[in-house]
Formats: sequence, C-alpha cells, structure tokens
Amino acid sequence: MKNKKIEIGSQLITVNLSERENDYISLTDIARFKDTEATGIVIANWLSRKYTIQFIGAWEQLHNPNFNVIEFNNIKNEAGSNGFIVSSSRWIKRTNAIGIRSSVGRYGGGTFAHKDIAFEFATWISPEFKLYLIKEFQRLKIEESERLVLGWDAKRMLTKINYKIHTDAIKDNIIFPQKLSGKMADITYANEADVLNVALFGMTAKQWKEKNKNRSGNMRDYADVTQLVCLANLEGLNAEFIRAGLSQKERLLKLNASAIAQMKSLIGSVGIKKLEKQMDEYLRDLKIKK
Repeated sequence: MKNKKIEIGSQLITVNLSERENDYISLTDIARFKDTEATGIVIANWLSRKYTIQFIGAWEQLHNPNFNVIEFNNIKNEAGSNGFIVSSSRWIKRTNAIGIRSSVGRYGGGTFAHKDIAFEFATWISPEFKLYLIKEFQRLKIEESERLVLGWDAKRMLTKINYKIHTDAIKDNIIFPQKLSGKMADITYANEADVLNVALFGMTAKQWKEKNKNRSGNMRDYADVTQLVCLANLEGLNAEFIRAGLSQKERLLKLNASAIAQMKSLIGSVGIKKLEKQMDEYLRDLKIKK
C-alpha cells in the first residue's frame, strides 16, 4: 500500500492506497476534527453505537469470509446497554475483522478503516466534512491513476534504451547470416526476448501469460524500476554475447548469473532510490507542462 495525504482545512488525512481498490483511511486523523487529543475515545464512542456495530458487521459479512459472526452477534446484543463500549482493538480481536485496522507506532500508527467504513465515520463527525472527504479522496484517486499511467510509460522507456542495440545484434549476427524468412525472423526475435525474460524473471512471456490470465499486458509492464534497470543492462550484455558467437544456452546461463548479481546490488541501493525519485519529479513536471 502507498501512504498519501489529503488536506481538508488545516488537517491532513492519511490514506493507504491499494491497486485493488482496497483503500484504507485513517480514522485517527478524521477523529481529530472532533477532538485533537482524545481520538481513541472519539472512535470508541462511534464504534459503540448500535447502528455502527450493525453497519460494520454487515460490511464484514460481505467482504470477510473469516468474520466471527457469533462474536459479532454477542457484541450487537450488548450494544446500546448502559456502560457498553468497544474499542477498535477489541472489535478486531473478538470478531477477526478486516475492515478496521489498528496499530501502534510513532509513524504510520493509529486506527484505519476501509474507505466504505471511513466515509460512514465521517458522516457521524459531520455530513459536510464527509462531502469534503469524498471529494478530496476522489481527486487523489484520479491523480494516482494518472501518475500510474505516466509511470508505466516512463518505466517502459527504460527498456527501450538498449532495445535497438539488442535487436541490431540479433539482426546482424543471427537473422541475416542465416537468411531467415520474415516469419522466422519474428520467431527469432521473440525467442531472444524470452532469453532475457527467463534470465531475469525465470519464465517465458507465454508462461507468464498462462499464470496471469486476468492481467493485461505482459510481465515487463509489471516490472519495478530495479528490474527494468537490470533488464536494460541484460539487453546490452546479450548483444555483446551474440556478437561474440555464444550459443543461446551459454548466453542464458551468463545472463542469469548477471541478473542475480545485479539484482542483489541494485535492490535497496541509493542509486535506484534516487532514480525513482527523479522519475517521479520528471512525471510531475511532465504533467504540469501538459
């Protein structure tokens, strides 16, 4: 999940965005509109209402196959009685709920709820506040969607840096010397692409597609910056190996060994983090210019 902030008035609301629309919003931040310090009490007061218990219980039964319905019914029967109060942690522990999450910590701690539940909590805080929250949340989702589209284009640009070098080496040293037909040339290009795919991802494009039938595009579309940097390097290496006359099997073994070594060096490196930051800045500038 990605942590983002939306601003309503002078208050920042933390949002955990998910690619699968499983977004969570900080109830702790929302509660500050009611009481800047006793946020836990505000949340507990809302959770202890009979209607709230019924609502979040209904949500869990729709989305959570492991929801403890027996405990939910016990809590629902207790709700509304004198002295009844339930905290978020107690609710989660007793019912195995997933719609509300609670954690401790200076950074990223607090109580979060799925957006469906968070919007309901916002209604209790203030109907006007809920409208502002929905509007800002929708704006954030649109911005994130646009950023992902631009990011996809930028990441694919990395794989094209060495693409011509790679295909020229195939053409000059594999296709033309053997005078292959156009159809066979296409097959050769595809096979060479799969040499890189197997070396880095451990499978061919066809194998990936069979395992990911519900996804559009190909495995390279879902690669991260580290993998794409490694892939660009492998394209250059493969071009040199082709010119040196190495067999496909020899090249695959050498490329795989290089991919393993590169990924170990690149993952978590300062350079990759800087590249990711620069790419984000570039995409923001591009969006502004558009």
